[in-house]
Amino acid sequence: MSRGTPVLDLPEAPEIPEPSPAAPELPPRARILKAARELFYRHGIHSVGVDAIAAAADTNKMTLYRHFKSKDELVCECLREVGQNVDRAWAEIEHEFAGDPKEQLLAWLRFMGEIKLGRSARGCAFANAAVELSDEAHPARRVVEERKSRYHAKCVELCRKAGLRDPELLADQVFLLAEGAKVSVQCVGPEGPAARLIEMFERLVEAHTPRG
Repeated sequence: MSRGTPVLDLPEAPEIPEPSPAAPELPPRARILKAARELFYRHGIHSVGVDAIAAAADTNKMTLYRHFKSKDELVCECLREVGQNVDRAWAEIEHEFAGDPKEQLLAWLRFMGEIKLGRSARGCAFANAAVELSDEAHPARRVVEERKSRYHAKCVELCRKAGLRDPELLADQVFLLAEGAKVSVQCVGPEGPAARLIEMFERLVEAHTPRG
C-alpha cells in the first residue's frame, strides 16, 4: 500500500444471509450493525429483511428492535457508520500530510481511486442507498445528502487551501468523475475507462495548478 493510503473498512458481505462465525464476541448492537451493513451492501436494502439480519447477527428480531426502532433507523445507522470510516480515512491523510493541502488532496484522490477500482466493491454504499430509496422523505436520504455534501465541501476547502485555480470547479469535476467511475466499474469492470481514474485525478489537479 502506498504512502498516505489509509485502510477503509469496506463491507465484505457473505453470499447468503448466514450467521457470521466471528460475530458472537461482539455485543448484540454491533453484531446487528455489522450484519446489516454486509447484507445491505451485497444484496440491497429492499432485498434484505430484519429476519435475515437477525439470523446473520446470531440474535432475534426482538433484540434487533430493542436497539433500532425500525429498519429505516437501522439503515441510517449503517450509513453513519460507513461515514465514520471515511472520516477516519480523511484524518489519517491529514495527519500524514499535515500542513500540505495539495498533497492531502492528491493522497485522498489516489485513495479514492484505489477504492473505486477494487474488484470486491459493489460501488458506493451512499450512492446505492440513494438509488434504492427513491422517497426523498426517507431519513436515510438525508444521511446520504449530508455526507456527500460534506465530502464535496472538504474537497473545495483543500483545493482552495492548496491555491489551485477555480477550486469550486475542480471539486465539481473531481466529484463527478468519481461518481461516474463507480458506475463504469460496475458496468464494464475496472479494466474499462475507470482504469485511468487516478491518472485523470492527478491531471485535473495539475491543470488547475497555477504556473510561475
